[in-house]
This record gives sequence, structure tokens and C-alpha cells, in this order.
Amino acid sequence: MPVQRLNHAVLYVRDVERSVAFYRDALGFRVTMALPGAAFLQAEGSSNDHDLGLFQIGPEAGPSQAGRATVGLYHLAWEVDTLDELERIAAKLTELDALAGASDHSTTKALYAKDPDGLEFEVSWLVPAAQITDETLAARRRILPLDIAREKQRYGGSTRGGTGVSVPA
Repeated sequence: MPVQRLNHAVLYVRDVERSVAFYRDALGFRVTMALPGAAFLQAEGSSNDHDLGLFQIGPEAGPSQAGRATVGLYHLAWEVDTLDELERIAAKLTELDALAGASDHSTTKALYAKDPDGLEFEVSWLVPAAQITDETLAARRRILPLDIAREKQRYGGSTRGGTGVSVPA
């Protein structure tokens, strides 16, 4: 049987409490288990035991050099159900001064952000499979700035994303 999905990710962070607060406030994660120097978090819409593990390595830790001077992970990406939710998270990330960018990849509408340690992540909404056309697929060759208001007019703010793509129809 093939791999089905990513079960969880683990990040090394400088301060677990600070990172827990960030992921709680920014994305709605909740702690499912905490140990000294470690925490396991679950995304609000998840039934997984935990989706994110955080391990504290201390305030003297240097920034990640992945992609600049070393190999390593570029970013994690989480999916939201609706463009309304993507818009809400964009506002929250802006409020937290964590939003680094927003891109329209045609079939994916994406926010890019950095956590308190500068680790990058993405939050995205996927166009439902039934609404993907040949034109939509061809447009993936270019990346445009994301205009959430325009996308909400096109697809509807409460349209469930990813259906038939990452969510079974």
C-alpha cells in the first residue's frame, strides 16, 4: 500500500512556549501533549493525534541555513477549507507581522509566512477538482500576486476547496 499522507512534522525551535503561542494564535493549533522542552500540537480541523511537534533547543540557536548554505526543509504547507478562512488567516498573520507573501498559483491560492524562529510555512486553499479547467492548469506556469477578494468573487468565500484533489469527492 502506498504512502497516504504526511502524518506530522517536527521543528526545532528556540523557545517552545513562544512557538506554541504563535501556532495557536496564528493557525489555531492546540496542544495535545507537553513535556519539558517539547510540545505536540493538533490543527483545529484535524483528527490526527498531533500534526506538529516542537522541540526546544534554546535561545542561542542560530537561524536555519536550509536553502542558503545547507540542504534542508524549505517549508511546510497546511490546507484550509475555504477562501474565507484563508482571508482570516492572512489578516491574523499580518497582525502578527508574520506574513511574508501571497501567491496565486492558479490551482492553489497560497499565503507564505515565517514563525518566530524564521521557519517558513504556507497556508493554502486548493481549487476544487470540478472547477479546474485546461485554462486553469495552463495558468500554473506563472505565479501571480494573490487577490483573495477577486478569488472569493470567482469561487465563493465558503466553497470547500480541495474537493476531488486532496479531499475525496
